[in-house]
Amino acid sequence: MSYSIKSAQDNPDKGYFRANVRSTLSSRPIEGATVQIADINFPDKIIEEVKTDSSGQTEPVELPAPPLDYSMNPTAQRPYSIYNIRIIVPGYETMEISGAEILSGQTAQQNAELIPLDDALGTSEETFVIPPHTLYATYPPKIAESEIKDTTATGEVVLSRVVIPAGV
Repeated sequence: MSYSIKSAQDNPDKGYFRANVRSTLSSRPIEGATVQIADINFPDKIIEEVKTDSSGQTEPVELPAPPLDYSMNPTAQRPYSIYNIRIIVPGYETMEISGAEILSGQTAQQNAELIPLDDALGTSEETFVIPPHTLYATYPPKIAESEIKDTTATGEVVLSRVVIPAGV
């Protein structure tokens, strides 16, 4: 999967990012978690690095975003910027979110529950990939389905329209 993100001068507006970091054990906030934000095209180049407070939250981080006008009318231009987020806490599994979307004037809130290393099943990093929106990526076509469904078949049946059973 490849992304193309414009440089900061091509993204004149600002959006915001805030992380809310908790432990999977009793959902307690994690103070002092390091949250790194990187350009999706240059994941090793950290743009911002912030720490969580006693409530497990970061302050909102201001990030470049495309103009608000891009989200008002459908165009080929994406109305959001794309970033990688990495959350690091000693004693916990590192979490990476690839593809976080930042819209102009909006705050993207990322809730993250980190697994203590004792419970992490031998892994030390968990990665979540947010795929590109269907408007800006090529996906395989939908598998054609028959308009007439066999309603006596076992399993799930997907109808082409909403049907409300009689007597309900």
